[in-house]
Amino acid sequence: MSQLVRLKSGIEGLDALLKGGFVSGSSYLIQGRPGSGKTILASQIAFNYIRTGGQAVFATLLSESHDRLFSFLSTLAFFDESQVGDNIKYLSAFDTLESEGLDAVIKLLRKEIIRNKATLLVVDGLLNARSQADTPLDTKKFIAELQAHAAFAGCTLLFLTSATMDEGSPELTMVDGMISLEEQGVGVRSIRRMTVRKSRGSGAIAGQHEYQINDQGIVVYPRFEALFNTPTASLKTSKKKIPSGIPMLDKALFGGLCKSSASLILGPSGSGKTVTGLNFILESTPAEPGLIFGFYETPEQLDLKAAALDLDLQSLVEQDAVRIHWQPTTELRLDSVGYALINAVREHGIKRVLIDSVAAMARSASEQNRLVEFFSALFNELRAMDVTVWSTWEIQELLESDITAPAPHLCSLVDNVFLLRFEEKKKELTSLFSIIKVRNSAFDRTQKQVVIGKGGLTLIHPMKKQKRKEDIAASSTSNH
Repeated sequence: MSQLVRLKSGIEGLDALLKGGFVSGSSYLIQGRPGSGKTILASQIAFNYIRTGGQAVFATLLSESHDRLFSFLSTLAFFDESQVGDNIKYLSAFDTLESEGLDAVIKLLRKEIIRNKATLLVVDGLLNARSQADTPLDTKKFIAELQAHAAFAGCTLLFLTSATMDEGSPELTMVDGMISLEEQGVGVRSIRRMTVRKSRGSGAIAGQHEYQINDQGIVVYPRFEALFNTPTASLKTSKKKIPSGIPMLDKALFGGLCKSSASLILGPSGSGKTVTGLNFILESTPAEPGLIFGFYETPEQLDLKAAALDLDLQSLVEQDAVRIHWQPTTELRLDSVGYALINAVREHGIKRVLIDSVAAMARSASEQNRLVEFFSALFNELRAMDVTVWSTWEIQELLESDITAPAPHLCSLVDNVFLLRFEEKKKELTSLFSIIKVRNSAFDRTQKQVVIGKGGLTLIHPMKKQKRKEDIAASSTSNH
């Protein structure tokens, strides 16, 4: 079966949405309100394209001067003024449209395609063309003639418009594809979303996907669970056990954690969740490195915590056996966080990941009802990459035995679930560790007591601690 020739946008997330890029020689409509980033998007595509050896013409039907446009584009990393007039030609067809009409614009653009040997044509301001048309049929004729000239020259055509398109709009019925740019308010945040509403002759990832405008230009984040609907490799299932970093836990698990498994540890603040994660990640080696993917504690704070517990995190960092990826929780986007984790694992060949915490990732979602699908895709992709995951989730209950499970069904997505909780007895606050769930493996359900000190977190049998107290008391009595 023959493959369609693609014109890549050079924007990784957009090319993923389009299943490889624009279909060469086809026409696309990019629709969005003023300020949504249409011109930036088309310019970025054009500059990325000419870097691959293509030729582009960017025609505007707007009254804005090119000097003003270039002053805005010059702040973005993709813009290269030295290419303007050579490999990319910017021209204004506004005066021609105003004085001579649509037919003259068609002739002008046809001439520029041929003269510049352009294989990409951008027409910015299609709404102005519509306003000059006497009837919807004239608009269709304008688009059809441009399509014919572009197709003859093997040229891909991008129309930009700020008009809202319904199903019967002549522009939408004529083009091969349509991309919609929207900005929505979610609480106090403003979220930009992109949707591929039409893609003739080619598949595309459906639904809404977030994008941002930053100093690089447009960055598109396909919905993580849509892009990783199925893992990129077969899921790794192994009976091999690897150490958790907590010897008593390994004993209770009859040998340790299953390789490529995902574990979730629940507990209130101060119960030792991060410390368990440090014990786990310190089992990393340069041959099988680990990653601390954190949100609350900076690398400096983690180093101080580890040093206070006599855990030599710094030396493993210096050996590249452990890497730390920290991001503040202020303006996070769920999909961008997911891609940052996957990219870090791929780039450094990571085999152990500590996510501290999953709750911080969950709070970055603008729609909480997609968390189960997101984390299902995330854990499955990590399993497929042969990564063993240790993740934390803070619960609110400090002493109560009635524990509320995080994010409905999240516990069912992981292989192992552990619980840390406090218990008050005789005015003494102790921390207890329980194994709630282990998938496909036997385990010891005996509750353990937690001791945090030199070496990190240690588990002991409560009876042994009580016996030790009695021995100390007996020794003290005999001395008196």
